[in-house]
Amino acid sequence: LDVNRDGALCIHDLAVGLGRLGLHRTELDLLKIVKAGDKDLDGQLDFEEFVHYLQDHEKKLRLVFKSLDKKNDGRIDAQEIVQSLRDLGVKISEQQAEKILKSMDKNGTMTIDWNEWRDYHLLHPVENIPEIILYWKHSTIFDVGENLTVPDEFTVEERQTGMWWRHLVAGGGAGAVSRTCTAPLDRLKVLMQVHASRSNNMCIVGGFTQMIREGGPRSLWRGNGINVLKIAPESAIKFMAYEQIKRFIGTDQEMLRIHERLLAGSLAGAIAQSSIYPMEVLKTRMALRKTGQYSGMLDCAKNILSKEGMAAFYKGYIPNMLGIIPYAGIDLAVYETLKNTWLQRYAVNSADPGVFVLLACGTISSTCGQLASYPLALVRTRMQAQASVEGAPEVTMRGLFKHILKTEGAFGLYRGLAPNFMKVIPAVSISYVVYENLKMTLGVQSR
Repeated sequence: LDVNRDGALCIHDLAVGLGRLGLHRTELDLLKIVKAGDKDLDGQLDFEEFVHYLQDHEKKLRLVFKSLDKKNDGRIDAQEIVQSLRDLGVKISEQQAEKILKSMDKNGTMTIDWNEWRDYHLLHPVENIPEIILYWKHSTIFDVGENLTVPDEFTVEERQTGMWWRHLVAGGGAGAVSRTCTAPLDRLKVLMQVHASRSNNMCIVGGFTQMIREGGPRSLWRGNGINVLKIAPESAIKFMAYEQIKRFIGTDQEMLRIHERLLAGSLAGAIAQSSIYPMEVLKTRMALRKTGQYSGMLDCAKNILSKEGMAAFYKGYIPNMLGIIPYAGIDLAVYETLKNTWLQRYAVNSADPGVFVLLACGTISSTCGQLASYPLALVRTRMQAQASVEGAPEVTMRGLFKHILKTEGAFGLYRGLAPNFMKVIPAVSISYVVYENLKMTLGVQSR
């Protein structure tokens, strides 16, 4: 491989040398190989770095080969590839599995032994099928402020090494930055959900102007403090509940199937939301408050408790719980459909989708989930805000639905949808960038 005989391998050496061996790699693949082994960061691999890269890579490949070899006969066939991918939540046909086999099968047996597996992957940066699937996991880093997504799953190694809490911290930090950046749109959504009507048709520009005129630019961030504060307890409770529910389901798979993830995730979400629901009510009231109405979160909580009693902290609880199932279900279903469509159409040489495809799938699926559950979210917000709106009657969830449909029609159930959708793409993008940077800071191994 050392084409120019200088005792080190650069990208040009690898491109020419591997080409002579019949192994053609893209420039991006070669860059990944160099980056993975380059310990002294000089942009090339010396002999020791190259040997270390191969040894480390081979260990990983051996572990993956064993995990794919379900029959323990030292060979991998098409059925074993299909089964392994199915366990990880990706469905492919046997014909597609045979295509994967043919690319590695040197002797035409339609099975792969260890030597064929190692020779094919050793100088290829995509290390293993489970790692490819981890790219595709519908991760909680896509924080759009609703926080109803199915919790992330962690491998046994991540749980044993304590890497899971670093992922949670990185995800929480990403969510905090993302929510703070999109807080003005979130507050505008709440105002439109509660105050907009046919007679008061609040638009986006008008809503921002009204907020700034009433309380100045700082007022755009009202309610954001508690929205950020509730990330940590909700994420922790959801993660712990999800792990316990997984054990209760009794699955022997490290990763749950789609319907199991939906069940476990929805239950964990319901438990977490129930635990921190008073904070949800506080967030809505803080977002709707007028200048000087409360001195802070504690003052707001005391005020609600003294005037309305403890029951006020659970207003809108039922529509909130009912919204979890359609949101999580449609979010997951759309994500899985987009993922499988991409894999079937475009995963020819590699199943690594790249960041843009992942963010696009996450954004579209989250948007569809929000669209389905939005009427319930609107009714929840109006019930939470009832006592803060002068002259608003105390109504039930059913009564509120009837009232909105009667006075405003079906369109009334989607008030505030425009600013809600406007914040999805920036929220997802900011979450991703901050999450990746926090992972590097915390020393989290990249998935």
